[in-house]
Amino acid sequence: MAHYAFLDNNNIVTEVIPGRNENELDTDWEQYYGNVRSQVCKRTSYHTEGGVHKNGGTPFRKNFAFIGYTYDEGRDAFIPPQDYPSWTFNETSCRWDPPIAKPTVITEDTSNPMTWSYIEYWDEEAYQADNTKGWYANKSNDFGDPQVTYEWNGTAWVAV
Repeated sequence: MAHYAFLDNNNIVTEVIPGRNENELDTDWEQYYGNVRSQVCKRTSYHTEGGVHKNGGTPFRKNFAFIGYTYDEGRDAFIPPQDYPSWTFNETSCRWDPPIAKPTVITEDTSNPMTWSYIEYWDEEAYQADNTKGWYANKSNDFGDPQVTYEWNGTAWVAV
């Protein structure tokens, strides 16, 4: 099943719908759906993220379109809104990269058979105050009030 994104006059995605595959009935489905809605319509691939096809296929338009994304005709890509002011645009993935790499440690090995993970998030205010900080997390199995907050130091999570 294919998906199609409708664009407003500024090339912002306003809606994404499932639709017919490109080769069905020898019809240009982008044009067909666009004519029905009187909007520009572009096909998007549910399996493409950051310029990579999740199943090893050929990536299509860099990213799956979501409402609020911009279609860039020159790059033939759907581009998400910028997450935070400090994040920079990546020409290869057509996504926004944080100034500090996202932590690679998302779970912790323990002898406890229950598996838990860190739920990480970016804190732009912390980064603006100290550009060596920015990634924080809570543990998925922490039900305390308040939860313990962890800060990424570049190699490990440290309780704050």
